[in-house]
Amino acid sequence: MEESEELQSILPYLPLLMRSSSLFWPSQAVETLRELGGGRVDSGRLLFQAISDLRKALSLSSQPLSPSTSLGYELFFDEVMSGEESRKWFQEVVPVLGNLLLRLPSLLETHYQNPHNSMRRTTALRLLDSQQQGIIFLSQELIAALLGCSFFCLFPVKDRYVNHLPMINFDELFASLYEDYSQKQENKIWCIIHYFQRISSKMPKGIVSFERKALHLKNDYTHISCPDANFWSTSTVPLCRFEVHNSGLIEDQSSEAVEVDFANKYLGGGALGRGCVQEEIRFMVSPELIAGMLFLPAMADNEAIEIVGVERFSSYTGYASSFRFSGDYVDEREVDALGRRKTRIVAIDALCSPGTRQYRMNFLLREINKAFCGFLYQCEYQLYQKKLQENGCSSALFDAATSTSMETSDGKFSNHKAENSQNDYHCMDQVDNIGVATGNWGCGAFGGDPELKTIIQWLASSQVAHWILAQRWTVGDLWNMLVEYSTSRSKGETNVGFLHWLLPSIYGHGTGIDLSNLA
Repeated sequence: MEESEELQSILPYLPLLMRSSSLFWPSQAVETLRELGGGRVDSGRLLFQAISDLRKALSLSSQPLSPSTSLGYELFFDEVMSGEESRKWFQEVVPVLGNLLLRLPSLLETHYQNPHNSMRRTTALRLLDSQQQGIIFLSQELIAALLGCSFFCLFPVKDRYVNHLPMINFDELFASLYEDYSQKQENKIWCIIHYFQRISSKMPKGIVSFERKALHLKNDYTHISCPDANFWSTSTVPLCRFEVHNSGLIEDQSSEAVEVDFANKYLGGGALGRGCVQEEIRFMVSPELIAGMLFLPAMADNEAIEIVGVERFSSYTGYASSFRFSGDYVDEREVDALGRRKTRIVAIDALCSPGTRQYRMNFLLREINKAFCGFLYQCEYQLYQKKLQENGCSSALFDAATSTSMETSDGKFSNHKAENSQNDYHCMDQVDNIGVATGNWGCGAFGGDPELKTIIQWLASSQVAHWILAQRWTVGDLWNMLVEYSTSRSKGETNVGFLHWLLPSIYGHGTGIDLSNLA
């Protein structure tokens, strides 16, 4: 296998060695993996001893794990698990994982020899650094092997922090269980365990893609640039219908809508730590998302990450401290022409603890362009470029069906849905009437203004409620109102919510703008 530029970029972050153009495990690691594959490990204590042996063989001893990692593994597999559950885990699952990791070098060699990765636009596994737009295609089998490395804590971590990469090993996930036991932490681990149980009984054969998207900060006609305030204030794009439903979950929507991940700038947030809100829960019920944490550094203000094709394996109830694994989930989503499930997740990170600065123009632009970057298809830039040429830059907003959802106080999400027959953006495979499933992005733990964030997402996805359609407002109209409100809010001239300020006739107050001038 030729040591390509792509492989060179990711090799320092993989637990394998390379010699004479071949990837391989050190001989001592092979011996330990064979012991795991042969079913000779039957307790949490022996499991962690095997992990320690593997790490020693890979010269990772100088990169210590979280202090209570060994105790966390022993607690879960020797005490939390019942005797029958433990027996099945060590007899049926661990051997599969051991043998799968033995095959990791050949899985990677097959991946890099894929003819698609010799194309001008590579899709091979590599480090997708900040401002480096690109897409990576991984088989679900290769992802399973990579997550096996995470479970055994085999990824080198020496340079991850300095290169703005999130954690990837499972040591803190288990250490936290021992250090500060909670049912939500136990149930996060049960989701991971269930994923390994599923793939050990039947390995999925699909494809998952991971894409780093960016709006260029400089005006460059060959790339999509960050829209400025004039772009939004002069936009004549009509606003679309917006429905609000008071029940449902983002991931349960059935219309193939884009699902918004209320992300940390470090993909996954606290998924492998103690976090257990929207992003972390999504990563637990669809653990293949974790693979992106290996090679996707933190997002900049002009970036988003799009992941297509992950399978959901677990059902759950609750949210945050009440989160509970509730059993198996059979994902029946259709598959596209590339072998990906039609599940499209967009990770966009909102301002953290923004306070009153969220009402300033530069921060309004930051948030709306962040959402715009996430919602926009960038894989077919030619279509975007064509719309710019034909209709002017304000028409670059795509017209797509939209389904959104709002988070309630108990962590559930209401479902919002809109339809539009015009969709001019396609991402390698034909996509029609997709929409966006979202909610209180950047609110909750991040402390954003829910109404402000709702309007920002409306604008970015060119969607709005039926009562706005009746006024025939455009994106520019609503943007200008949002700017006027934010200016008043930042100056302390109003403390009411945006909708209260915007629609005094509905709220029964005499403050706000005169809607008759906008009809």
